[in-house]
Amino acid sequence: MLDSFGTRASFEGRHIVDLGKLERRFPGMATLPIATRILLENLLRHENGTSVTSADIEAVARGQTGGQTGPKAGAEVEIAFHPGRVVMQDYAGLPVLLDLAGLRDAAAARGLDPARLHPAVPSALVIDHSLIAETAGRADAATLNLAREFEANAERFAFLKWAQRAFDRLRVVPPGKGIVHQVHIEHLAEVVSERTEADGAWLHPDTVIGTDSHTPMVNGLGVLGWGVGGIEAEAVLLGEAVSMQLPPVLGIRLEGDVPAGLLATDVVLALAERLRRHGVVGAMLEFYGPGVAALAVADRATIANMTPEFGATCSFFPTDARTLDYLRLTGRDEGRIALIEAYLRRNRLWFDPGFVPAADDHLTFRLDGLRRVVSGPSRPEQARDLADLPAVAAAAIGTARTASPVLKDGDVAIAAITSCTNTSNPAALLAAGLLARRAVARGLTVPAHVKTSLAPGSQVVTDYLASAGCLDALAALGFDVVGYACATCVGNGGGLKPEIEAAYDAAPAHLVSVLSGNRNFEGRIHAKLRSNFLASPPLVVAYALAGTVCLDLTRDPLGHDRDGRPVFLDDLWPGAEEIDAALAAHVTRAPFLHRYSRIDDGPPDWQALATTRGACFPWDPASTFLRSPPFFDLPPMFAPGEPALHRARPLLVLGDMVTTDHISPVGPIAAGSPAAAYLGALGIAPAQFNAYGARRGAHEVMVRGTFAGTRLRNELVDRPGGITRLLPEDRTLDIHAASRDCQARGEELIVVAGKMYGAGSARDWASKGTRLLGIKAVLAESFERIHRANLVRMGVLPLEFAGGANRLSLGIGGADRLSLALEPTALAPRQQVPLLLHRADGTTTDFAALLRVDTSVEMDYLRAGGILPYVAERLWARARSDQVAPT
Repeated sequence: MLDSFGTRASFEGRHIVDLGKLERRFPGMATLPIATRILLENLLRHENGTSVTSADIEAVARGQTGGQTGPKAGAEVEIAFHPGRVVMQDYAGLPVLLDLAGLRDAAAARGLDPARLHPAVPSALVIDHSLIAETAGRADAATLNLAREFEANAERFAFLKWAQRAFDRLRVVPPGKGIVHQVHIEHLAEVVSERTEADGAWLHPDTVIGTDSHTPMVNGLGVLGWGVGGIEAEAVLLGEAVSMQLPPVLGIRLEGDVPAGLLATDVVLALAERLRRHGVVGAMLEFYGPGVAALAVADRATIANMTPEFGATCSFFPTDARTLDYLRLTGRDEGRIALIEAYLRRNRLWFDPGFVPAADDHLTFRLDGLRRVVSGPSRPEQARDLADLPAVAAAAIGTARTASPVLKDGDVAIAAITSCTNTSNPAALLAAGLLARRAVARGLTVPAHVKTSLAPGSQVVTDYLASAGCLDALAALGFDVVGYACATCVGNGGGLKPEIEAAYDAAPAHLVSVLSGNRNFEGRIHAKLRSNFLASPPLVVAYALAGTVCLDLTRDPLGHDRDGRPVFLDDLWPGAEEIDAALAAHVTRAPFLHRYSRIDDGPPDWQALATTRGACFPWDPASTFLRSPPFFDLPPMFAPGEPALHRARPLLVLGDMVTTDHISPVGPIAAGSPAAAYLGALGIAPAQFNAYGARRGAHEVMVRGTFAGTRLRNELVDRPGGITRLLPEDRTLDIHAASRDCQARGEELIVVAGKMYGAGSARDWASKGTRLLGIKAVLAESFERIHRANLVRMGVLPLEFAGGANRLSLGIGGADRLSLALEPTALAPRQQVPLLLHRADGTTTDFAALLRVDTSVEMDYLRAGGILPYVAERLWARARSDQVAPT
């Protein structure tokens, strides 16, 4: 590496970048946010004169000096960030590893040695997304669900075992161990990393990207990282940097303390509402002030976990003494903990309660004025005071009431303690268990129409719940453990109770779910649920007992005890002292040491999985789960010398908040869908269709599932679902069939949308499917961060309306066409470009759009047809050079 600023130094027998040396050159660095200082260290360590230059480093170092805000430190500075690790979950990680397997095939076909292709950085994949909680409310639920998971995913799991053996620096955590983000903070996160390079051992801040949008949960430990699409993670695994604009930083000053009786869930839901209102899309958030020290690390992690619900890049909490206590609790080595503290203090990356970062913007958030909240009915940022929920539910239900002898509008059909957000938080889980224990003691029961479940984020959770005498109480109310996985939060909660499904089919009521998850988008939790509410784990138990969201739990009883006396929420809610005592007595170091010493040991079904060996994976041409990926052979969408868009047809015209769940569903493959028709034609019975998430390795299934969300509303048609209307022929057909027809006629395709396009999960198939449908561009009012990046990296052009125009003001319809006359070589990052709208009557309208290709490297990706062919060509060049180089 180059060392233009003389920052290389020795510390504890290792090499480090000494930020203090740079600070003496640029004194204003003293007020840089700590997250920015970590990025600066990363640039210094990777300075090479090309992708990372001394000018880049100086721009960041000078970006925010002397306490002044610096807009030029944000959007106008392009950097190359080299994450130290990659973390994946199986739904998003499987396509990454399939692409790596496909690259090995391509290498072999070019006469290169496929066995030399390995991840360039350490990576871990945790299998946590494929479990479906079909069985619930019984003691053997977890065993039965795990067995079904293996039965449905044996082919995928065998591939992952092959990958673990075939690729160096890849670790696969088997099913049944926990949720990736909780395993990450409890075990995988390093805080300070040690790596051996050619010139010796190095210490540096732990940095990570993950193939899941909730990767920022690790920010709660002072680890800088965020979620990306699998496509971008794949490039990092192959040695590429993350090309990005230096994000603006919002400093969030925390003041006060969380009121007694409230939990981190209440804090994060209230914060989501505040930050969405403020507008933080793409920003790095750095928390500072006296309120930070008042938060336990688990509470910080709960807040950081919901970063994508804020719209931000990361939510960074600098490391402090409480972080070290958490590392100690979770079984980290004492010597390593001492080294972490010494290194971070030496480089001024340690939390100082009096430090005020020179951020681009600041916001004060008071913890002491918060109240219990629930978010819904369809977005995480819709935080409502607990007392307001009956009115919110009534508004969602509307005037059309359902007459059913079994179900009532507002009935809770699913009550799930689930998700990485809250099951990682011992205070929240113990509060739920203590509330359940009191409810059982009073003789309360859960109504028959409620499906209850508990999906802990790690096995340690059940250890401390059992130790505290809470696990049996939860089970007595039906909250038996269904598995250690995402489950209901990711849409894998399984079916409703059979009698409830039948009653709903006979008279569809407005059923709801209450879950301790992080997302409640329409159609995500269950197709038959109309509203979904996010709440803390003890509130999930409370609403399960009530059986409805139409009660005001601040005033109305949850039920009646054995003597017929009303039981209120306050009668059951544990006090802060009781929760603290339970934490001290039952959340101890020993279970963490025990569980994580065996984290790589899978259950017997995993150990018994037969898998192949060898450098190249033996593809089964008949497989409907794993197919050799097609993305390396796709031609670029944009040809030199031709207009970027020529009379492109709007395949879909969409409104605001179209999520990646709408674009690429993860749940069950519905009968009657194009994917179901494809599988059925291959002789696969509906009972074996499985979920889209499980078939992410089969591009023929996934392209048919793109824009197949049951609640997707295409404004070109008059009913929801994955359909469109082709004009002027006036035909209504599914999206996949329409795209094939249009491509056969040589027509270019575009998607037109509103605000926050692509919100939600970091789902690479939302962009991969878009590309395989032949869609050249997406024109939206605004994009969510990850999906915009994914589109570019698949070679799809993201455009934003400029000057206040939108689809409504321009009246864009199915008979219109859109052109961008500039050819690809004339396009530049963040350029304002002229679009031409061709009307069916022959008239035209000019309007402007912003090209949301944000960096010069992204422009290279677009012109190459996407990041995968771009990286592949660079890889072949390096491999040829290595193979002919003298030994």
